[in-house]
Amino acid sequence: MPETVPTVDPRRWKALIFIALAQLMVVLDATIVNIALPSAQKDLRITDANRQWVITAYALAFGGLLLFGGRVADLWGRKRTFITGLAGFALASALGGAAANEGVLLGARALQGVFGALLAPSALSLLAVTFTEARERAKAFGIFGAIAGGGGAVGLILGGVLTEYLNWRWTFFVNIPFAVVAATGAYLVIREPAGSRNPSRLDIPGVVLATLGLVSLVYGFTRAESDGWLAGPTLGLFAAAAVLLLSFVRVESKVKAPLLPLRVVSDRNRAGVYASLGLAVIGMFGLFLFLTYYLQIVKHYTPVETGLAFLPMVAGMITGSTQIGARLMTRIRPRLLMAPGFVVAATGMLVLTQIDLDTSYPALILPGFLLMGLGMGTAFMPAMSLATHGVEPRDAGVASAMVNTSQQVGGAIGTALLNTIAASATTAYATSHAAGARSRDLLKLQSMVHGYSTAIWWAVGILLLAGAIAFTLINTGRPGAGSPAASSADGERAAEGADEVPVPVLAH
Repeated sequence: MPETVPTVDPRRWKALIFIALAQLMVVLDATIVNIALPSAQKDLRITDANRQWVITAYALAFGGLLLFGGRVADLWGRKRTFITGLAGFALASALGGAAANEGVLLGARALQGVFGALLAPSALSLLAVTFTEARERAKAFGIFGAIAGGGGAVGLILGGVLTEYLNWRWTFFVNIPFAVVAATGAYLVIREPAGSRNPSRLDIPGVVLATLGLVSLVYGFTRAESDGWLAGPTLGLFAAAAVLLLSFVRVESKVKAPLLPLRVVSDRNRAGVYASLGLAVIGMFGLFLFLTYYLQIVKHYTPVETGLAFLPMVAGMITGSTQIGARLMTRIRPRLLMAPGFVVAATGMLVLTQIDLDTSYPALILPGFLLMGLGMGTAFMPAMSLATHGVEPRDAGVASAMVNTSQQVGGAIGTALLNTIAASATTAYATSHAAGARSRDLLKLQSMVHGYSTAIWWAVGILLLAGAIAFTLINTGRPGAGSPAASSADGERAAEGADEVPVPVLAH
């Protein structure tokens, strides 16, 4: 009997444009507000104690609802969920840009997080079920991985330009044209594979436990930054997160239609991707924050100059993802891209541990940025592809949500953990050098730079750990190898080459 050949969507590359545009909007929104925050705080008279909520409100809603958003995409349809997420994100952005007071701004940020939790997993799962041929999949995920890795830095650049030349409100309004173009294009171009939805009933207990557990975890790290790691509220939130997430795992192992089928995370290759990607983001998010403050406060860069300073890192990420990762992905095993990529990025961070008050940007910061960009771009590309590789089409949404969850939780952990380390090192340096200080202002800057350098050393270790996990856990063969020799050591066919995965025929 002749073998059935899957129909290839002739508009798949046009679809990629709009999927990538939506992903860029979500990723850059995580950092674009950071540079605008001082201006918004002054304009709306937000207190120092409450300013963190402009960031935290988004992170809590986004991180807490991602698994739910992924399951909705599988159940309701990825295209429909994608367009709904874009429309809601645009409305929330308009509300934030027009905010007349603190409460409206915080509500808009939370609403952005809610719709972002629908948008992000549906975008990645659409990509996963649209591109099925190994080489095309490598190219598509190369572009997507570059955006996922470099979008945060693009947000810093765009935030600086908009804040300096217009005002902070445009860091919200800029999302509207992104969303309108992406939604219009998605409606006209994107086709969803037939038979790829998961019609099972929604797992309500799983939704409640996962959402509350992730919110408790993210909020716990936020409180640790402000109250301390051993404070009662911090420990209480971590304990609650542990109980809720363990209960979630227990429920998912017993219910007929789980929110997160454990088969998605029990595969060693996908588990390796989720763990290594989460650790890598821990290091990256903290670094963005430290270097933004270092460049503006110590080096006296303007917001635009600060954003432009990150541009070589973005270029490195794009090069690493599209020229290195995408070209080599079909030739060598993913772990031989991911592990070296994380090591190269760690080397770039190692260079940046040498920053001081009079550091030269071309001599030290630029090489560090370029190495970080190349390394992270090379590692992110296969990670994005492998995270949804081998899953059943009905699980594509929730597998995609796990990628975003690991990044979002990793970002929250990284910001809190590295900030706490930097603050402790800053205080210790100031105390030990107070007696011999010639100037209080000089000592303050020296202490700040020492704190940043110490935290970056920790980030180097975290990235090396990410590389070790990727090399140890990820043992799948190169995509499209298809030979028995390429089989995984654990014998799971679903974890192997892209060409071996059953692909549904696209609807016409």
